[in-house]
Amino acid sequence: MKKIMNRSVRRDFNFAWLASCVALAGAGSAAAQNAPDVNATASSSPGETPSGLPTIVVTARKRTESAQDVPVSITAFSAEQLAHEDLTSLERLAVTTPQFSVGRAPFGSGAQLTLRGIGSNSNAIGIEQSVAVVVDGVYYGQGRIIDEGFFDLAGLEILKGPQALYYGKNATAGVISNSTADPTTTPLYTVKTGYEFNAENLYGEAVASGPVSDTVGYRVAVRASNMFGGYFHNSAVTTDYPSFDVATGQSHSYIAEPSARNSPGEQDFIGRVTLTWDPSAALKSTLKLSGNSNSVDNAAFNSVLYACPNGFNQAKPTNACGRNFQTYQLDPPEGVTYPYALSDNEDYDHYRSYSASETLVYHLENVGFTSVTNFNSNLNQSAFDSSYADVPSFIPVFEDTTYHAFSTELRALTTFDAPVNYLAGVYYESTKRVYDQAVALGNVQDSAQSPNNLILSSSKNSQTKGSTISGYGQLIWKVVPQVELTGGVRFIHETKDSYFLQPYVNPALVAIFTPNKSLSADQVFHDWSPDFTATYKPTRDITLYAAYKEAYKSGGFANDGILGPKATVSDFAFNPEKAKGYEVGVKTTLEDNQLRLNFGAYNYKFSNLQLDYFDAVNIALIATNAGFATTKGVELESQFVPRAVEGLDLHATLNYNKARYGDFIAPCWGGQSIAAGCDLEFSTAGQVYTKQNLSGAPTSVAPDVTASMGTDYDRPVTARMLVDVSADVRYSGSYLVSPFGTPSSRNPSYVVLDAGLRAHTKDGRYEAAVIGKNLTNRFYVTGGIDSTNTGSGTGTAHAVPADQIGFVGIPRTVQMEFSARF
Repeated sequence: MKKIMNRSVRRDFNFAWLASCVALAGAGSAAAQNAPDVNATASSSPGETPSGLPTIVVTARKRTESAQDVPVSITAFSAEQLAHEDLTSLERLAVTTPQFSVGRAPFGSGAQLTLRGIGSNSNAIGIEQSVAVVVDGVYYGQGRIIDEGFFDLAGLEILKGPQALYYGKNATAGVISNSTADPTTTPLYTVKTGYEFNAENLYGEAVASGPVSDTVGYRVAVRASNMFGGYFHNSAVTTDYPSFDVATGQSHSYIAEPSARNSPGEQDFIGRVTLTWDPSAALKSTLKLSGNSNSVDNAAFNSVLYACPNGFNQAKPTNACGRNFQTYQLDPPEGVTYPYALSDNEDYDHYRSYSASETLVYHLENVGFTSVTNFNSNLNQSAFDSSYADVPSFIPVFEDTTYHAFSTELRALTTFDAPVNYLAGVYYESTKRVYDQAVALGNVQDSAQSPNNLILSSSKNSQTKGSTISGYGQLIWKVVPQVELTGGVRFIHETKDSYFLQPYVNPALVAIFTPNKSLSADQVFHDWSPDFTATYKPTRDITLYAAYKEAYKSGGFANDGILGPKATVSDFAFNPEKAKGYEVGVKTTLEDNQLRLNFGAYNYKFSNLQLDYFDAVNIALIATNAGFATTKGVELESQFVPRAVEGLDLHATLNYNKARYGDFIAPCWGGQSIAAGCDLEFSTAGQVYTKQNLSGAPTSVAPDVTASMGTDYDRPVTARMLVDVSADVRYSGSYLVSPFGTPSSRNPSYVVLDAGLRAHTKDGRYEAAVIGKNLTNRFYVTGGIDSTNTGSGTGTAHAVPADQIGFVGIPRTVQMEFSARF
């Protein structure tokens, strides 16, 4: 009852606060009704039907170009498209983008971002993502970036394949680059409010923007949401938690209640202030200050037991496994105190972040200088059940992670009226991660310890300090007006100093966890990554290109590893990941700017692909490198906007991607038998094999075929009112979720349908919308692990495969939305 009342009070308070925020924003916008916006950030005014295909401007090569002119495989979204499809997070973006997926995890790095079948799985927090996220020119490599909300954007670009030259840190698989909106030159006030019915989610946005003086502009944007329900149902039951006291030899019993019945119960607030100073045509300064607060009532809210050998959980046979939106989660045992726990001992996940960024642009006659300086910090605290089953041996986990980063970049681009120009830059970054974890495992306690350690099996403390210095340069040669050749290289030097310690281990578990033994690693990495591109434009509407690229992601240290008696530094430290290969493409704009057809092909090799392996049978976490993997594929993109049918937009994509390990002697998956391939590196201790050969096997979350098709039709129904109908279908072929070839982890092919209906005024001032996502209610998994307390006999003739826990995408959502702009 106490938990229900606490949650109810919190949500009532947040509902009142959210309603007040929206009401205040509405009052502010109403006061400015006589100041219509004429300088929207998007490429065309709201409600205006473009003549033929719209032009999307990108900065993929650190200079302004049309998406059709840039010699890069890119999917670009304008501000209008992002608002139209309500793409306010990386997870929402992934749902609409073939070949890109995001798997949300409750621990480790917090996410698995995958592009073209290459990504970094989520178990180890020290492994940065192979798909880099860049916000306003600032690199964010942590998986926790998925907890950041993205709204009020000026544009977003998905750059596929290695991108080392322009985005110098850890962009081996691609880049997600987004730009937040800047101040407008005339006053702009917008307000938006909506309600999503499945999770009972109320949200609101407000933006105020305009000039302060002839040289100073401002923009203030806020977004808040409060979820009264959730997407996933927790079917756990009240469970006894027995505990044996190693200090007294007595047994004790505690009670563990189910965590929130409907999760995630998300509460979110984002605020951003942008100030610009534009004293002359040669100089512009932009300051952006932002903060983000995100809370859910269960860090493992999307962790579903979806595949088991006999259809039921091995740890609790009454719990059915299935492809549904059902979980089994317990709160920590009552009557005990824990580090980083809430006062009422509930599961939770709290993410807090803030960022300050200054961009300075200065133009001389033939040289432009840009500097970007940023400081960002985030804190993540959580409590969750890592057994994913309401069993007496369930495993409460408590985490506290802080991360700080300071970076500065200075680059120069020449614009001489000559065949040859240059791009050059330097980059510096300093980072610090502090990771603390406490785990209750094995149903033991020690009353001789402090209250916070009473039922803990172990605690961890780890830290990594990093430093990066990088320089890059590029020659841009316009051979003839139709032909451009570019050649460049980036040098990067990085250091990472790390340590790991388990300050406390219950005496009964020293055979699994080693107490008070410190491991440290002082790592130094450096690399040269070249980039060569040839571009040919036989006409204004056709671009042909060929490129050779290399990229690099530094090695690191698994801060959340497990230090057992046999563990060494090599189980924590891992080597750099490198990529090299080529791509070719042709981009065409045909039929008098009505039809767009783009085609691309690529072949890349990724050496030492960084992976982490969670051994659920032996409770071990190992960071490792795959020998190498390759991605080969072709992509086709089309868009048709006929002038004969005003307001109609037809678009489609088709992609074939073959992502395979080339040479990988890998750990065996949980419960893999000798007959199933666990037949390498025989150990005489117990006559058990420990390795398998995954050469030729697919990588994780790598469907061979993905496709999408959609339409948008915006037509007038009165002189002042238009109705917009849209529908988009996305197809994904089947794929293995596990990076280690677990057959039962396979996710079958699926189709996701999104649709929307909007009524808006011709000038774009008012809009009412109904937006549906995943209307087919497809269950699909974008990351996962072996379930603890399951599987046995790995590397023997009589092994039992482990159950599979999947990190599941969001089910069907339907929301109503109202917006106004003045």
